[in-house]
Amino acid sequence: MIERLETGARMSRIVKHNGTIYLCGQVCKDATQGIKEQTATMLEKVEDLLEQAGSDKEHMLSATIYIKDMKDFAAMNEVWDNWVPEGHAPARACVEASMARDVLLVEISVVAAEK
Repeated sequence: MIERLETGARMSRIVKHNGTIYLCGQVCKDATQGIKEQTATMLEKVEDLLEQAGSDKEHMLSATIYIKDMKDFAAMNEVWDNWVPEGHAPARACVEASMARDVLLVEISVVAAEK
């Protein structure tokens, strides 16, 4: 069975299937901030959605991070490394990409297992 949460015309924020949770791409809460702040608030949103879906960051399976400019890679990773629980790092890819809005510096897509 497929369960879709917060579904709109274009996408669902959460899709659950066979114990796996898929989150749509998440961006920051305030795009006027720098890369560290954008990364931190983006990850807060991921954490909230995982909780809503019956999971948490210790159950992440994979993460794909889209970063506007690789010059921000180290700063983004500093926030990421402090956020991911030790021993629970998901499979991860990070690619430089154009963003939907020019002010966005980072976006993430996450797949997780239910608790």
